[in-house]
Amino acid sequence: MTGGDPPEGEADWPVGLRGVTESVVTTLGPNDRWNVAALGIHASDSSVGDDAATTARTYGRTRTFRNFSERGGGYVQFTRDPVDFVEAALAVREVDDPVLPSADAWARVTVERREATTEGDTQVVTWTLAPVERSVEHETVPTTNRGYYAVVEATVAASRLDVASYDTATLRERLAYFESVVETCGGEREQRAFDRLDDLVDWRD
Repeated sequence: MTGGDPPEGEADWPVGLRGVTESVVTTLGPNDRWNVAALGIHASDSSVGDDAATTARTYGRTRTFRNFSERGGGYVQFTRDPVDFVEAALAVREVDDPVLPSADAWARVTVERREATTEGDTQVVTWTLAPVERSVEHETVPTTNRGYYAVVEATVAASRLDVASYDTATLRERLAYFESVVETCGGEREQRAFDRLDDLVDWRD
């Protein structure tokens, strides 16, 4: 635990958040295994005063939605492993332990349902996230690899292929572009991640 052990309910995030930070979340399912999913963390906005909060959204009746609703929390993790991110975003993956080996940092959070809206036929629920425990597992020097970020963007495009409000042809063009970036700029792990995306998603014409 970094910075000492804060009292229950008073932990901070283990990393700085700005805009939307992509993370991996594990939530405990009814089978007592931890479901792994991708989760975008929306940083709190101090300009809104007392209403400021760190939030995340679930789309539809996903396992994360169910487990947030029934368990009231989970583990938000920050990982640089592109294969773990693809698995979280596109596969159904369950693990025995809540923290992935690839996590550089994590926070155990409680969640509270904030509001619900709809996008087309999909219910979108916004949750307030409050960290109650945190840990930094690995301190690293940040680097920028276009292949890694292309993998992250590819998972977003792939997850929207079956959503009626998005144009399938445009999404396929984006995926083809991201694949070319991974081939040119990515390392072995990024290329393996895109191969896994190919296994999980039928996006080619």
